[in-house]
Amino acid sequence: MTMTTQNNRHNLHPVKNVTTIFKNYIIPAIVLTLLFGSTANAQDRVITLDEAIKLGVDNSNVVKLSHAKVDEAISQYNQAKDQALPSGKASFGYDRAQIPANKVEFGSSTLNLPSSANAYLGNISLNEVILGAHKLRYAQQSTELLAQVARLGVDNDKDQITYDIIESYYTLYKVLQSKKVVEQNIATIDDQIKQAQRFFDQGLVTKNDVLRFQLQRSNIQLTGIDLETNRKIVNYNLDVLLGLPETTQLAISEIVKENQQVGPVSGYVDTALANRIEVKQLDLRSKVAETNINSIKNNTLPTLAASTSAYYIGFSADPIPQSGKYITPITIGLNLSWNFSSLWDNKNKVTQAKIQQQEVELNKAIEINEVKKQVNQSYQNYVQALDKIKLLQTSIDQAGENNKILESKYRSNIASATDRADAEVLLFQAQINLELAKADAGLAYYGLLKSTGKLNK
Repeated sequence: MTMTTQNNRHNLHPVKNVTTIFKNYIIPAIVLTLLFGSTANAQDRVITLDEAIKLGVDNSNVVKLSHAKVDEAISQYNQAKDQALPSGKASFGYDRAQIPANKVEFGSSTLNLPSSANAYLGNISLNEVILGAHKLRYAQQSTELLAQVARLGVDNDKDQITYDIIESYYTLYKVLQSKKVVEQNIATIDDQIKQAQRFFDQGLVTKNDVLRFQLQRSNIQLTGIDLETNRKIVNYNLDVLLGLPETTQLAISEIVKENQQVGPVSGYVDTALANRIEVKQLDLRSKVAETNINSIKNNTLPTLAASTSAYYIGFSADPIPQSGKYITPITIGLNLSWNFSSLWDNKNKVTQAKIQQQEVELNKAIEINEVKKQVNQSYQNYVQALDKIKLLQTSIDQAGENNKILESKYRSNIASATDRADAEVLLFQAQINLELAKADAGLAYYGLLKSTGKLNK
């Protein structure tokens, strides 16, 4: 009776028991699932190429360092401008003299000096260079040109960061597209395995035919494993490049398939020579070298400076001026100086400056040749990529038609499983190659833009 009563007690309120279980176990489980699910999904992000470029440039420490160099160059230019302003200084001091021997005899006359004396000396002076200010002007010109070089350095770093982002973006796109093709082909081969198994059960094919499809599926899966490893590596590197959390799983927005018509390579070379930052920087450095030569040449010229000074000389112990106990002389003067030894020791300095200018010109010639080679290589890479797309499009059409024919023959038990599997492999490979070629064409186009200096314009 006791056991029956206990059992009846447990069964008195089944609805209440279910409610208790739901409140104590099911609801917390659902909440935890939602929380962890939202946390995991929060790391997923679909990103466009423009968004990636903006993120990467904004978060790039390289670009920030370039901006700091620009600020430093501007500061140096402002300092050079300050050198052209009048120089001035002021001073004020106190001296006390003790004169133990304070008598001076001049024949029959004796001069008695005080045993001690106080003196306050103040001075304010201004100096301005009149003749010779050309050196200050050349210093300003030089630092201004160097500031322009630093600004171009920012643009150059932005171009490089932009291209690195584009390259990583397209690489991730290629991997993701290849994974899609793998998934599609696994789904297709699974259908073939099911069909082959039915044929085997009906005695129409051998077990080897089924194994052939299963082996093909395993090979495709191996390709998928390699692609997933590459995806993780490229995704992580792109996260770092964009300044995103390293756990962010990036999905690529559909990219624009670049298929721009190309003109003659000479036109791209001319564009590059007019826009490449490296060439512009060397043009500016050539002007800096020329300015340096002129500055050194002017070392042989004299310098004329004007100055004015005001003095306060007080003799009382009280620093506050008292009538009759201080004097205030004021001076105005010109100072002409000439370091004529520069006539013979300056020529070698000029020679060195001219050699430095020649080095800049030679570097410019070398850079121009390098630019031409880069443009031509980028141009040929893009043309090759476009040609590959045309050829692969034809091959994928042929592979698709061949696959349809062999699929029909295999269903009619005319073609072998080996022929059927080979046709699937050919189509699979053609699909991958076409997707990779399209991505390569897009990347090659951006490479051509970069080589011509038009990537961010």
